[in-house]
Amino acid sequence: MRATIEDLNGKQPSFGDCIARAVSFLLPTFAIALLVGLGVGLGFILLIVPGIMLALRWSVAVPALVQERLGVFGSMARSHDLTKGSRWALFGLFIILIIIAIAIELALGTATALFVGGIVGAVVDALVTSVTSMVMSIATAVSYVELRQVREGTSVDELAEIFS
Repeated sequence: MRATIEDLNGKQPSFGDCIARAVSFLLPTFAIALLVGLGVGLGFILLIVPGIMLALRWSVAVPALVQERLGVFGSMARSHDLTKGSRWALFGLFIILIIIAIAIELALGTATALFVGGIVGAVVDALVTSVTSMVMSIATAVSYVELRQVREGTSVDELAEIFS
């Protein structure tokens, strides 16, 4: 998240600083992932739509945690506030990204299974999954920045100051 904000601000993100920030938020991020996973899972059990609604509601909880240091429940509440009124747009964004990711994974997975297979196929699959996860994380961070700009008029410079 830090690297995305720094890059949006036109600065060169420091690898060491990003790693230090990630390590400091590891446990709270895990707690958010666990709570969101349980909530979304329960929502999916209740007819799928509630699960999607909860996933969209809490989609920017981790960037809110990293940026605003609100704690686990505060970040989830902040995500709820920021995404209100923009959930259809987020839904469209994430559906497009998921469809593209599935298409790429199927194409590369099929190609490597047909032509190479084995260990090379597993390595290619791991690389594609890693890149897909990275793109989804970046999309989440950019969504957070855009939602803050739309809701509060917060500039990228002001968001970068939070990290200083």
